Amino acid sequence: MEALLELCDLIAQNPKLFSEKLAWICNRCPQSDLLSSGSPRVSRTHLNAVLAVSRFLSKCSDESAADQRAESVVVEFFRTVPSSFRRSFWPQGFSNDSISSFYNEFLGYVTKSCDVFPDFSDEIAGFTGEVVLSAINDNGNGVDDSGIARVFLLALSKNFPPISPTDADKLATGLLDQLTVPIPSSPREQIRINSETASCQSSPLSANHLQSSQINGSESSSGNEATSQVSGSSGSSKASSVMVNGGGSIFGGMSDKQQVASCEEDSVESLEKQEIVFKLIGHVLDKVQVDSKLLDQVRSIARRQLQSMSAFLKIKKLDWSEQGQLLKARINAKLCFYQSLARMNIKSLASLDPDGKTSKKLVLETLALFLDAADACLRSVWKKLRVCEELFSSLLAGIAKIAVIREGQPLRVLLIRLKPLVLNACEQADSWGSSQGAMFESIMKTNREIIEFGWTRDRTPVDSFIMGIAASVRERYDEQVVCVTVVDQEKLLAKQLNLIRLLADLTVAVNKSEVVDMILPLFVESLEEGDASTPSLLRLRLLDAVSRIASLGFEKSYRETVVLMTRSYLCKLSSVGSAESKTMASEATIERTETLPAGFLLIASGLTSTKLRSDFRHRILSLCSDVGLAAESKSGRSGADFLGPLLPAVAEICSDFDPTVDVEPSLLKLFRNLWFYLALFGLAPPILKPQSPTAKSVSTSLNSAGSMGAIPLQAVGGPYMWNAVWSAAVQRIAQGTPPLVVSSVKWLEDELELNALHNPGSRRGSGNEKVAGTQRAALSAALGGRVEVAAMSTISGVKATYLLAVAFLEIIRFSSNGGILNGGSGLTASRSAFSCVFEYLKTPNLMPAVFQCLTALVLRAFETAVSWLEDRISETGSEAEIRESTLFAHVCFLIKSMSQREEHIRDTAVNLLNQLRDKFPQVLWNSSCLDSLLFSVDSDAPAVINDPALVATVRSLYQRFVREWVIISLSHAPCTTQGLLQEKLCKANTWQRAQPTTDVVSLLSEIKIGTGKNECWPGKRTANIPAVMAAAAAASGANLKLTEAFNLEVLNTGIVSATAKSNYAGEIAGMRRFYNSIGGFQPGTRPSGFQRLISGAFSQPSQTEDDSFNEMLLSKFVTLLQQFINAAEKGGEVDKSQFRETSYISTPDAMETGVFIWTWLVSAAPELGSLVLAELVDAWLWTIDRKRGIFATDVRFSGPVAKLRPHLAAGEPVVLPEVDPVEQIIAHRLWLGFLIDRFEVVQHNSMEQLLLIGRMLQGTTKLPWNFSHHPAATGTFFTVMLLGLKFCACQSHSNLQNFKIGLQLLEDRILRASLPGSLYIEGLHWASLGWFAYEPEWYDTNYENYAQSEAQSMSMFVQYLSNERADALQTDAKGRVRENGSSVADVNGQYHPIWGQIENYAVARERRKQLLLMLCQHEADRLDVWAQPIISKETVSSKPKISSEKWIEYAKTSFSVDPRIALSLASRFPANATLKAEVTQLVQSNILDIRCIPEALPYFVTPKAVDEDSALLQQLPHWAACSITQALEFLTPAYKGHPRVMAYVLRVLESYPPERVTFFMPQLVQSLRYDEGKLVEGYLLRAAQRSDVFAHILIWHLQGETSVPESGKDPNSVKNSSFQALLPTVRQHIIEGFTPKALDVFNREFDFFDKVTSISGVLFPLPKEERRAGIRRELEKIDVEGDDLYLPTAPGKLVRGIQVDSGIPLQSAAKVPIMITFNVVDRDGDGSNIVPQACIFKVGDDCRQDVLALQVISLLRDIFEAVGINLYLFPYGVLPTGPERGIIEVVPNARSRSQMGETTDGGLYEIFQQDFGAVGTPTFEAARKNFIISSAGYAVASLLLQPKDRHNGNLLFDNVGRLVHIDFGFILETSPGGNMRFESAHFKLSHEMTQLLDPSGVMKSETWDTFVSLCIKGYLAARRYMDGIINTVLLMLDSGLPCFSRGDPIGNLRKRFRPEMSEREAAIFMKNVCTDAYNKWTTAGYDLIQYLQQGIEK
Repeated sequence: MEALLELCDLIAQNPKLFSEKLAWICNRCPQSDLLSSGSPRVSRTHLNAVLAVSRFLSKCSDESAADQRAESVVVEFFRTVPSSFRRSFWPQGFSNDSISSFYNEFLGYVTKSCDVFPDFSDEIAGFTGEVVLSAINDNGNGVDDSGIARVFLLALSKNFPPISPTDADKLATGLLDQLTVPIPSSPREQIRINSETASCQSSPLSANHLQSSQINGSESSSGNEATSQVSGSSGSSKASSVMVNGGGSIFGGMSDKQQVASCEEDSVESLEKQEIVFKLIGHVLDKVQVDSKLLDQVRSIARRQLQSMSAFLKIKKLDWSEQGQLLKARINAKLCFYQSLARMNIKSLASLDPDGKTSKKLVLETLALFLDAADACLRSVWKKLRVCEELFSSLLAGIAKIAVIREGQPLRVLLIRLKPLVLNACEQADSWGSSQGAMFESIMKTNREIIEFGWTRDRTPVDSFIMGIAASVRERYDEQVVCVTVVDQEKLLAKQLNLIRLLADLTVAVNKSEVVDMILPLFVESLEEGDASTPSLLRLRLLDAVSRIASLGFEKSYRETVVLMTRSYLCKLSSVGSAESKTMASEATIERTETLPAGFLLIASGLTSTKLRSDFRHRILSLCSDVGLAAESKSGRSGADFLGPLLPAVAEICSDFDPTVDVEPSLLKLFRNLWFYLALFGLAPPILKPQSPTAKSVSTSLNSAGSMGAIPLQAVGGPYMWNAVWSAAVQRIAQGTPPLVVSSVKWLEDELELNALHNPGSRRGSGNEKVAGTQRAALSAALGGRVEVAAMSTISGVKATYLLAVAFLEIIRFSSNGGILNGGSGLTASRSAFSCVFEYLKTPNLMPAVFQCLTALVLRAFETAVSWLEDRISETGSEAEIRESTLFAHVCFLIKSMSQREEHIRDTAVNLLNQLRDKFPQVLWNSSCLDSLLFSVDSDAPAVINDPALVATVRSLYQRFVREWVIISLSHAPCTTQGLLQEKLCKANTWQRAQPTTDVVSLLSEIKIGTGKNECWPGKRTANIPAVMAAAAAASGANLKLTEAFNLEVLNTGIVSATAKSNYAGEIAGMRRFYNSIGGFQPGTRPSGFQRLISGAFSQPSQTEDDSFNEMLLSKFVTLLQQFINAAEKGGEVDKSQFRETSYISTPDAMETGVFIWTWLVSAAPELGSLVLAELVDAWLWTIDRKRGIFATDVRFSGPVAKLRPHLAAGEPVVLPEVDPVEQIIAHRLWLGFLIDRFEVVQHNSMEQLLLIGRMLQGTTKLPWNFSHHPAATGTFFTVMLLGLKFCACQSHSNLQNFKIGLQLLEDRILRASLPGSLYIEGLHWASLGWFAYEPEWYDTNYENYAQSEAQSMSMFVQYLSNERADALQTDAKGRVRENGSSVADVNGQYHPIWGQIENYAVARERRKQLLLMLCQHEADRLDVWAQPIISKETVSSKPKISSEKWIEYAKTSFSVDPRIALSLASRFPANATLKAEVTQLVQSNILDIRCIPEALPYFVTPKAVDEDSALLQQLPHWAACSITQALEFLTPAYKGHPRVMAYVLRVLESYPPERVTFFMPQLVQSLRYDEGKLVEGYLLRAAQRSDVFAHILIWHLQGETSVPESGKDPNSVKNSSFQALLPTVRQHIIEGFTPKALDVFNREFDFFDKVTSISGVLFPLPKEERRAGIRRELEKIDVEGDDLYLPTAPGKLVRGIQVDSGIPLQSAAKVPIMITFNVVDRDGDGSNIVPQACIFKVGDDCRQDVLALQVISLLRDIFEAVGINLYLFPYGVLPTGPERGIIEVVPNARSRSQMGETTDGGLYEIFQQDFGAVGTPTFEAARKNFIISSAGYAVASLLLQPKDRHNGNLLFDNVGRLVHIDFGFILETSPGGNMRFESAHFKLSHEMTQLLDPSGVMKSETWDTFVSLCIKGYLAARRYMDGIINTVLLMLDSGLPCFSRGDPIGNLRKRFRPEMSEREAAIFMKNVCTDAYNKWTTAGYDLIQYLQQGIEK
């Protein structure tokens, strides 16, 4: 229900926006057809919805926001309320209390809604009469057996809706009729009977539960609120009735017992019913006009009942026959009844004719009744009951209302009758105290109302009334002689005291000078001449009264009172210590210590007149001086006793005094005297931290000179001897005290003037050297020991005291509120207390000792200010704002002080500024501080016209300081700094300056930022983080490619952006002026939050604007924003010249726009910082929930791993995302840079924003693992971790002292965050380790600077992690982790929330940190290699060698965190045997825990395990599926077809779609050689049934294997024979398994291509010149049957026809190969897009070796594409279709190098110029680039495959310049010429190729470096998937292919991957390979041989 109500409140704020939600709630309400049924029944859901809708209406602010459907729902339900009086209407179990709660809330909402919506009110009014009458009838006729109608009537008496005038009389009549109807008892009596107390405390009705707690009459009865309950039924009681005519309960002439008997005849139930009836009648009278006859009837009933009130109240308690709770219940009911009756009666008088005689008589009678009843209440035995007090209040309120509504007609009579009542109330003996009781307060209130009303109507009776009351004080005082008894005297005193209080309250409340002039003289006379002139309670009350009157600020009364009080205080002071004082009454002490000081404080608080406040300031300070001087002469007494009580008044009167204005010398001397005595008497709070936390209580008896001598030292160091009020007062006084420099020339006065502050008779005169020494010691202590006591020998005792007073003052200024003086509303530089401190240093010719003390005072004050600021560093909200404003005010003042004439002041200012800047870096980015810096160079120059040297010195100082300031701020937060500089330059434009000042330009023009330099800033500055620099480029407003190196001139970009911002601001201002000039539009829209965001971003003066203009502005803004976002998302250029904003968008350009806007916002409107950051954090967390950017955890966003599934990576193939994940990652990187920049700014000054960042980090590292493991996210990920560690390091700044344990958990989480699981410092470490749970990957974004940024980001994290403070965590002897001495995580041997079960937390944590450091360093090295592949760096010698023991520790630690980290660790160091052995042991020992990790397979599935039939293999059925290439390894002979292994392999293969497995068909066919259990065969048959393409490809490969190798070349000829015999059988089984449809497809497909292939045999007998025609004839015979035929080499290409003219016979020594072109379409593409595809059909050649080579090339191509390397490979399709038969795809648009040579005499360089244009043209350079990327791709492939016979006939070039290698007849260990291996280079790089690759000819060109870099990256990427490539080749080992005929092809292939090398070593190796191949002579020699032998052009 609460959520539903909150939703309604939200909808009410914007009904149009949430109209759908409102409709949903309305639909949950009971519908009209249900309510109109015969016996409706509603559910709780219905009721809740009705309440919600009615609440919505009540919350709407205006009629336009209302909803017609909501109104109709409420009206419909209200109309059917009579149906709810039956129990069947309500949900089952719905009690009367719940019903009552519903009625109360519903009627309350309806009533409030009627006040807002007139139309709705009219609709409700139309049904109110009917509904109420129905309730009355049900209740009166006894139908309401369930009591629901009574509950409704009770709720109605509290909230009565509007009523139609036509229903008024009928309703009033019905209510009056109820007065004669008996009703049964109600729960009220039961509750009252069960009550145990008679307390007058109330228990009001709650909103949700009706409680009948009115046992003591304790119900609230103000206004129209109900005071009784009618709910439920608990039996019946004696019926009673109240007769409307004649019968009433009137007590006239009855005895007490008769009266009691008459009252007891009325039941409590009857009284309750009458109470409700009278309340309802009163509501009716309020709403509408009632017939006069009915009104007369009402008044008659009321009069009769009211006549009995006084008699009832006078009945004594013992006269009642009922006693106890029954009696109390009756009394409560009766008094409540009278109360409702009185209120109704007042309402009935409102309609009387004011001039009619009858009405006047009736009014006077009513007044008399009310006054008599009120007097009876005062005297009643029930007066202590709250209900009686409320009745008394109601009667007096009625009296006052009668006086008002009758326009003062009965005023004279009323005041005459009221006076006795007032005097009677004042006679109450219990009225002394702070509260005189409710009745006295009611008297007070009524008198005030009547006097205020009568003052403007008829003052004469009012004056008489006041004087009569006032005279009663003196009259009764003079008659005291007749008082005999003590009781009479006490009553008389109580009456006097209350009269004084009453008169004082009236005077203050009325606040009229005339009343003051009547009352005050009487009080003053009593104080001066009467008995009140002596100490007594009466005198204390009078003094309190006159001080209250004086506080009103009437000058005459003020002066008279202050003189009286001052004289009284000094008089009391003079009498202290005398003989008479020993017998003095205690009231005298109270007067001096409490009453008079409180009076002074009251006057100081009440005065508002500047003149009177100034006068009182003089008087109170003069009094303090007199008191201080007089106190010294009081031997044995401390002056603090006399001066201390006055301090609160002094503090209050000085609270608005600005000490920076010119102060009169006389007032300044008074301040000086005050502080002199404060220091002398030790009244100032200690200015050093106390040694003991306990403070002494107030001391009043330091009665020896010796103890007094200790006061100065104790005052400095504490503990404080006096009460806290005095201490707080001294602190407030300090804020308003001017600097104690009486004279600008000589501020330390002459000895005579200082000595005058001492009383001549005092023992502490200046001649007492011992006392002087004490003062000097105290002064030295106060200055923090900066000045030795010996250095003060020239300072006299009084001067030391005076300097001590100055020290107290200036230090207390800073310790009390940070050093802010009284003054204006803003915390500006002028209010900095440093302005006072520096004032002392301006005095010339000071004594050296004094100057030394003053300089020390400045430093001591500064130390205090810093301490105050540091103590509040964890404050939030307004306290934090005050703290920051205080800091900035000090900084601004110190900046301005750099222009002072005095050099020592300038030096001091610079010194203090540097310290503040270092301690509180937030000042670097404060707008006001930057304003003071940039624009004060000229304005704050010394006003010395004839001293140009001084001006130059100051200007030079400013420029040097500003340059240093800006550079430091840029190095920490470049985004924010640039935004601020732009804003300041923008402000300069708004000041209509043509350009910023010359000085600003000169100092900014030298500052640059960017990534172009190797190191932008010294050390680990934030600006060195690449993400931050990228964000800084965006914030600069420059249109840059953020992934490229850049350098920005701060001034230029600042001016450009500032100009753009100013232009936009000017455009808005112009719109505003135009809008105003046309008169605006109709207002009525509320300003949106976004509009407030916009308005805060412009530095324009605030002004009241129509909301419609804001709407126009917002509309324009949103339109521009949409344009920017659209342009950014489409990849277009984004214009930053206008205001922009964006939330999270997935493109870097759009994010760049956002950074620019966010920077502008937080710079132009710093107060929006929290709002902007909160929105960004919410958006950041949204990206986590939506898995965007670096939080895209889906496998399809993981980069290479996703793209290489399932061939080289484990897992099901996934659909790759349409949007490049890298784009989103880069966008996140920009975003993160801005957040780090903001962190650097807010970590010192905004706890709210700091906690927001903490919330972001906690959400980022929460459970489960949230991060993408895309390799391009590495730098961004570790930048997030860096931010986390920096956030946790805030504890060293004491920012987060309350969150230390949480920070420790967060840090651990960061260290470990790679598990799919993550708590707050530990979580950071966890998150970081989590990254290494995945295999190391590469990724190339093709952005020039991105890889370098990634490496630098990683390096920054490593540096930060390495340099973490060693003392952040301390470990005690037991291994318990402690932080700053306190236990953080005492979890030894326990379960840790991050790391799980651990034995020794500290040791384990250190090991994890070392592991993380090692892994991060390795990753940094890897990324550095990737970023700078051709730069050779010493890696082995420069790094310490890791011992075997350490490797074992790393393995164990990583495995304990996450087994995948250990496996990843082993993959990072594949040649480390120790590590591999330890990981193997860990895997085998914990095998049950890692079954979900396929990468663990090689550690227990080994040939050895197979030989031993290891029990570990039993886990294979439960193991996760591995990649296909991993599974292929297990099919090799080494694993001997082990059943468990084979079962696992087949399960893996079965888990992938057959089409994905088709790629490895040659290997699967070869595995049939070892398939003794026919498991592979079974898989192939099942897969063939699942996929026709799989079946067809399998059959072709089976047919291709039927050729028998030559005898003698197959060592396994027997096994090969069985293999050959198996092939036809498998083929036949496949065919037999075809469905008829599949068989039809098979026959057509195979017949078609068999016919094409057979053409070769037909051509063989024909002469060469006839063969082409023969091909055409044969092709014309072949028809394409069906539209599902496809090319066997490319199943995705469907054949649509044959180009019969395309047949070309090719040269061959054996058969006649032919090339035929088919028309094909893409199977999944556009069916109308027909393209040609040529294929070569070979007969007599074995194509299987080409298939293997192209498989490897295809894998390499997939790897390169997955890794993002721009390398080109073209693995054209080849398929063996039979014995020595096959189909080969033709490379499209390509020709061989030999063919090119046939037409051109030049080399490649010349050919490229001929084909693509001159060197340097775009087309030539594009072709050169294509050649480079293809050459590099084939260089890597050639290194691994070692293809030979690389003559120019086997090298193709396509029409865009790309190189393609063909014909792989010699690979691996074979070569032409009987394996003579003449081609010794790893790949062909002939001279003509180097001409294109390296224009320099010496391997020093940019293109050569690009080529080598690509080769290295390709090689490094291939090394990552070495095992997959090798396994692909390995399974073909027994295939009989020539490439396996000699040597160790597999072993040598593995060696060429160089697994033992590190990445840097492998890069160097590949670079050397490139260098070796460069124009190698053997390459040229082989080309020459081929030219000579074969005629192939070289």
